[in-house]
Amino acid sequence: MEEYVLSAGRAVLDMVEREWQPLSSGELEQRLDQAVEGVLEAEMMATLKTQPPTALYVHSLQSQTNVQPEDLQTTTSCSSPPEESPEEALEASDGAAVQYITDLLQSSKSRARMAGRARLSLSNTVQLSLTLLSERVSYRSVSRRFHLEKGNIHRTFFSFCERINTLEERQIRWPVGIEAVEALFPLCIQEIEQEQQQSLPQVLGVLGHTRIPIRLPIGKHDVESTMPEVKRMKEEAHPDSWLNLQFVCDRKGRFLHCTISKGSNMDRGNALKDKLKQHPDLMPPGSCLLARAGYPLTAQILTPYLGIQGPREELFDKNLEEHFHILDQAVANLKARFQRLKYLDIGNYDRARAVVLTACVLHNVFLDMGQVIQGDVEKEEDTTPEEDGEVDEEGAQR
Repeated sequence: MEEYVLSAGRAVLDMVEREWQPLSSGELEQRLDQAVEGVLEAEMMATLKTQPPTALYVHSLQSQTNVQPEDLQTTTSCSSPPEESPEEALEASDGAAVQYITDLLQSSKSRARMAGRARLSLSNTVQLSLTLLSERVSYRSVSRRFHLEKGNIHRTFFSFCERINTLEERQIRWPVGIEAVEALFPLCIQEIEQEQQQSLPQVLGVLGHTRIPIRLPIGKHDVESTMPEVKRMKEEAHPDSWLNLQFVCDRKGRFLHCTISKGSNMDRGNALKDKLKQHPDLMPPGSCLLARAGYPLTAQILTPYLGIQGPREELFDKNLEEHFHILDQAVANLKARFQRLKYLDIGNYDRARAVVLTACVLHNVFLDMGQVIQGDVEKEEDTTPEEDGEVDEEGAQR
């Protein structure tokens, strides 16, 4: 029996080593002990019953891995809710957000499962994940707060992100038809006649990007390395030490489109430019997007002038810059709400991308709820040299 328990524990340890990158070797050893304890489920259940009310954030441990959070929530809903201390009680706005997002996930057609051995109800999973996104707190701190193992929190959080990512097409969508017409706003150029204002194009959205710093995937054997290329990799701003979040937002700061790529794969709107050319019906007649210098100038995307400028060009650029404040404020609001985007301590590109996309989807969800956090606009450093983007004849003529 003892050999069976140890072999089962080692199998769990192997799985943990493959899937949970952030855990250190010492913590992995600790996971082995916890896995062995997990086999003795009766003892674990007895321990759970002795926990104080706040520990009931963690519902009964389930031995079957096919139990869904929704099923778990149903089986526990009949029990009386635990009493919450004032410190633990959610504020009304936070509680509404948790419930709204929980309802979204329950109504979605996604079959993605929430991972984790000690399973939380779906609403508590949402609360835990929002905590990790909104605050720059460690897994250890959240572990104490929610009475869960650190490694289990890690898996639960990324499982939540995968589930939210399935809502991308539903929450981040390009407006079409009457919705697109209602989204238009005027390109107001001050100091020109009213009749000239009427001939200016209407604006559907503002195109731009921001950078999300991430951890480079340097292996453990490289941490103490004195090799020049490794030292340079740790000290210099490597192109893949951040993600490019490129997006289009409307006048309310809502994301209409977004793409996330490695720092070395910045395309400066070229993919979107090609898509708009292939599908001109995506832009209402007489409308355009606005973008800063470096993006392509086309019939659908207008950019500022570069180089020698006269009074007319300066006036045009000055007024475009005022419209770019919409984009800057959207970035500031996104990072103010989701503090973890200030630095993602994740060395896996796919997982880092999933976290950023989750924040973008939830950004729109909170706007739908009328919950807006005003962040302070800061000037971002951009290591990409500013140069003219591609210019086509239609764009120059317009």
